[in-house]
Amino acid sequence: MTLHLVDDHDAATRRVTALVSTAIRETPSLVLGLPTGRTPLALYAALGAAALDWSGVRTFNLDEFVTLAPDHPGSFRAFMDEHLFRHVNLPPASIGFLRGDAADTAAECARYDAAIAAAGGVDLLLVGLGGNGHIGFNEPGESLRAETHVVPLHESTRRANAERFGGDWQAVPASALTMGMRQVLSARRVVMMATGASKADAVAAMLDGPLTTRCPASWLQAHPDVTFVLDRAATSGRRVR
Repeated sequence: MTLHLVDDHDAATRRVTALVSTAIRETPSLVLGLPTGRTPLALYAALGAAALDWSGVRTFNLDEFVTLAPDHPGSFRAFMDEHLFRHVNLPPASIGFLRGDAADTAAECARYDAAIAAAGGVDLLLVGLGGNGHIGFNEPGESLRAETHVVPLHESTRRANAERFGGDWQAVPASALTMGMRQVLSARRVVMMATGASKADAVAAMLDGPLTTRCPASWLQAHPDVTFVLDRAATSGRRVR
């Protein structure tokens, strides 16, 4: 485990941008796992402006809302098109994404796992941290699913995503498709970025608490090659230093 403690969100963005840029330059055929949400917005702007060759890169996003077509303005696919994909030379055929509007969600999840396996697995997975400790859309609960699956979303998670739905959290779909924890933990390298005081309790549980399904991100403690990029506000809840 490697921990990079930085001053603020901008510094965290610069650090992760450098990590991803180096990975793409060193491995042009990189299989890259990507998150959505507010945390990586500046990261995607920086990557889009960087002099990087994405022509050999393969991407897989962590999750997508159930029922939403790729062109729905609230979909994560639309988010990625807006903030990253249209700004880099990533071939459309190299973009792996879950279809939220799939008629058979179980078949769609199996298709996605098979596509990741066919690509040789994820080389570098970027993840954010939910305020309740979720990773991807693997929500806290009595158990965690290993494979890509459908998950009901906690109200706090829907509220955190309300901005793309006119600020109305009840307009946010009640469930999502997400990579499971086996997919997360089988990535060869994981980079976790979390910033802001609102993440402090989740960061403390992730780094210092027990491995528990009540904090899915705590399972990153068991990963052999994980880098945490955290700002000081996000680590303010830690008692272990």
